[in-house]
Amino acid sequence: MALVVPGLFATLALPAYAFQQGPDTQVLEAQEQLQELKTSGAQSITVAESAATTAASRDTFGATTPEELAAAAAEAQRAELAAAYTYTGPTVSDFLANPPYPSFDLASLASVALQYQGVPYVYGGVDPSGFDCSGFVMYVYAQFGISLPHSVTGTAAMGTAISNDAALPGDIVIMDGHNGIYMGGGMILDAPDVGRSVMMRPIWTSDYYIVRIGI
Repeated sequence: MALVVPGLFATLALPAYAFQQGPDTQVLEAQEQLQELKTSGAQSITVAESAATTAASRDTFGATTPEELAAAAAEAQRAELAAAYTYTGPTVSDFLANPPYPSFDLASLASVALQYQGVPYVYGGVDPSGFDCSGFVMYVYAQFGISLPHSVTGTAAMGTAISNDAALPGDIVIMDGHNGIYMGGGMILDAPDVGRSVMMRPIWTSDYYIVRIGI
């Protein structure tokens, strides 16, 4: 026999965890994909054992060398000398027309020549703003009323060759393509070449001879 009690319902109390949801499958899948991406996309670097002993080098840039610095300083000095020796005085023609030393004397000529030490070399130069070798000799001799051509061979032809032992200060040293004024003791006073100035220095070669003007 069944007993039915109307209106009576039994209520059962369930534990709280019975209502909790299970893990979110979408979150789990996303985490798995991220981990897989980290693993498959990771980069690796392999360094050869020889790398530790390989010397590093620069092949694009370089420092200014001492030679380049010296060349720049020399160029600045040459420009300064050229500016300092701007000349507006008598020319060779002026001297020949009215020589300040009408009595030719070798010792006096050598003394006059010395005052032009430091004048910069200028190709074709014939006055104290700049001399080339034969221009320097021509300019000094002009002050004694002696006209010389502006060439080494022409100057050699104007003089008389003498022995080197007989040379005196004021005579002319003749070389292949170069000349200067002999200063005694194996020394020459000359305008050397581009970048240098009139200077007294030892004669550097045995391939030369001496000529004297006026004999």
